[in-house]
Amino acid sequence: MSMDSRTSHGSPTSLGADYFRNVYAAKDDPFMLDSKWYERRKYALTMASLPKPHYRRALEPGCSIGVLTEQLVTRCDHVVSTDVVDSALDSARARVGETAAVEFALWSLSDHWSALPTPEETFDLIVVSEVGYYLDAADLASAMTRAVDHLEAGGTLVAAHWRHDVDDYPISGDRVHEIIAATSGLALLSRYLDEDVRIEVFVASDGPAVSVASTDGLDVR
Repeated sequence: MSMDSRTSHGSPTSLGADYFRNVYAAKDDPFMLDSKWYERRKYALTMASLPKPHYRRALEPGCSIGVLTEQLVTRCDHVVSTDVVDSALDSARARVGETAAVEFALWSLSDHWSALPTPEETFDLIVVSEVGYYLDAADLASAMTRAVDHLEAGGTLVAAHWRHDVDDYPISGDRVHEIIAATSGLALLSRYLDEDVRIEVFVASDGPAVSVASTDGLDVR
């Protein structure tokens, strides 16, 4: 997301659905996900950071208009993509097209997981892209604990967030990643960092993450 797509009113607590309904009422693509090179580059970095070539079942909270969803489908058997705004989900459906590989749902990362389609299912990939700072620190910590509970052993959680301050958002992108890193059951595998964006990949594990080369059977001595 680019700085000029955001407003500055201040918000100490988690942002609710009404905030995003107002944002999307003003513009179909309020965060300019489909027009900015920053966004296309960020998505390319995010996809390249995934340690596995293919995933069985992915969860993408806050899918917006489906730009990243469209790319996730190429690497996943099934993707559950969610948002809190109906019009955003409609745009995502139109972009991706009618396919059994994607299931859209009106759901937020802070909602109870029982509200998801087939809530008993687990995921081997969870994508937390530009949504963590919409929650305050306590809500995000709780959401990440629940996410780990629904992430298969050895599964991937990738997080990507804008690093500049936005007054509307309860916490910063860097704080989001600190909270995720402190979540029990996650081990850091890789990190990309520049002035604008932070992208980190975590593995569901109680021990250290194993490198991609080691997992692929390469000699890493």
